[in-house]
Amino acid sequence: MTLWNETKSVPVSKEQVWEAYRKVRSNAGSAGVDGISMEEYDAKRSGYLYKLWNRMASGSYFPPPVKEVEIPKKDGKMRKLGIPTISDRVAQMVVKDYLEPRFEKIFSPHSYGYRPGKNAHGALSVVRENVRMPDWAIDLDIKGFFDNIDHGKLMLAVKKHVPEKWCIMYIERWLQMPVLTKSGELKQKQGKGTPQGGVISPLLANLFLHYAMDKWLEQTHSAVRYVRYADDAILHCRSKVQADYVLRNLNKRMKQCGLELHTEKTKLVYCKDHRRQGEYENVKFDFLGYSFQPRTTKSKRDGKLYLGYDCAISIGSKKRIAEKMKELGIERLTHKSIVGVAQYLEPYIRGWINYYGKFRLWSMNPVFQWLRRRLVMWARKRYKRYKTSIVQAYAWLKRVKEQYPTLFYHWRLGFS
Repeated sequence: MTLWNETKSVPVSKEQVWEAYRKVRSNAGSAGVDGISMEEYDAKRSGYLYKLWNRMASGSYFPPPVKEVEIPKKDGKMRKLGIPTISDRVAQMVVKDYLEPRFEKIFSPHSYGYRPGKNAHGALSVVRENVRMPDWAIDLDIKGFFDNIDHGKLMLAVKKHVPEKWCIMYIERWLQMPVLTKSGELKQKQGKGTPQGGVISPLLANLFLHYAMDKWLEQTHSAVRYVRYADDAILHCRSKVQADYVLRNLNKRMKQCGLELHTEKTKLVYCKDHRRQGEYENVKFDFLGYSFQPRTTKSKRDGKLYLGYDCAISIGSKKRIAEKMKELGIERLTHKSIVGVAQYLEPYIRGWINYYGKFRLWSMNPVFQWLRRRLVMWARKRYKRYKTSIVQAYAWLKRVKEQYPTLFYHWRLGFS
């Protein structure tokens, strides 16, 4: 790529813009309010990136509105995302890349969401360790977190660590960006909220919760273990008395920060197992697509079964996979052979297993049985001889598996 030779007042280099573009491009994503797709952007990227650098480096860059889109939430409701234009995603990435290393130095090791070198599986592993000792867990849910981040309080935290005026200027502009709703209305911010979907939003959200919750917890309730992933958190307490006390204080703390705990979704959970035999209403919580609850477990020492407390894919996650299978229309695929079907489904099956099969893979067996049924339905539509006999269709799939045991990803792992 040709780099431009020009000196500007704001220290944003051409190399920073190019590196940010490379990251945005690898993340793909849809078009913003300007309707420019990644393919269209790529075709004229030199012009787009030069214009962006020219404006950012002179301090004259103003972000366009974000495009509002809706995606389904776990509870069936819709979550609103704000999709910036591709150029604005690049601009946000420039500032994110610039600030992230210094924020990383202050962030808690107990925070796992949207951080380099940390992920959901890491958070789940720590929760698995934590539930073995303290008897109680607080399953925390912050009501409309991204929509209610107070701009004034957030900027106090930003200015504590960011002396560069140009960074502050652009962050304030992004916070004030209006949202273009699906009905075509421009909705102005009212001093709070940062759109989910923005590149810099997760970094700012982590900074806000670092002071609103992480640092506060570590200073006022140092005996409480916790794991936070973005705005989802699990706190571990020794007793119900301690859990009640911590939750009361946490409610007050959230209100001080302009936030509110979701009363229906935030709950105390008793981690019942063979040692902890108390009778309480809540013995289960969901975290990052997994359900933690009492489960039959085999001892590594002597192979005997006992009641443990562990995680496996949640019912909600299984339902979402089933819905995705329906959406894919497996039984209506027009591939000429089962080989084409397997190749088409490979990335989906691999993705489900890589995430939800990390812990207690065998709990995904119902998912594989649903897939098996849909493959049989595909065979009955594809081959006339199986239209009238589902038994023969199942027998055919069994023969395929015997002849080609590595055809489907889950077959390679010993599932049918």
